[in-house]
Amino acid sequence: MFSHVVVGTNDLKKAKRFYDAVLGAIGYGDGLSDDNDQRRRYVYRGDTGLFIITQPLDGRPATAANGGTIGFACQSTRQVDLWHAAGVANGGTSAEAPPGVREAAFGSLYLAYLRDPDGNKLGALYRVPA
Repeated sequence: MFSHVVVGTNDLKKAKRFYDAVLGAIGYGDGLSDDNDQRRRYVYRGDTGLFIITQPLDGRPATAANGGTIGFACQSTRQVDLWHAAGVANGGTSAEAPPGVREAAFGSLYLAYLRDPDGNKLGALYRVPA
């Protein structure tokens, strides 16, 4: 459904360290530089889309979306836990409840939430088999 997700950052070096760690924990490589005259950014490529961190094009400070969450699919509860631990160890903060199972109308989900160094809310999700 989505081709890409972009988040702004006020500290590209700090954001890259954070995202290299959390995305590395779930099987993605380090962000690739995509600098040009107009912007500095890093791109993380997945099978179905791109995740991009960038300095805002308009030169104004990056801000986190109020009410927004970006969710990453994981292949196991262990992968969710590794993602969460990598985020906390690299400048992120744990958000909401600790990693664990949440019951939903469509089944059990193993979830963890973080805020990145710029305050963007992120989630890692593993759909627990019935």
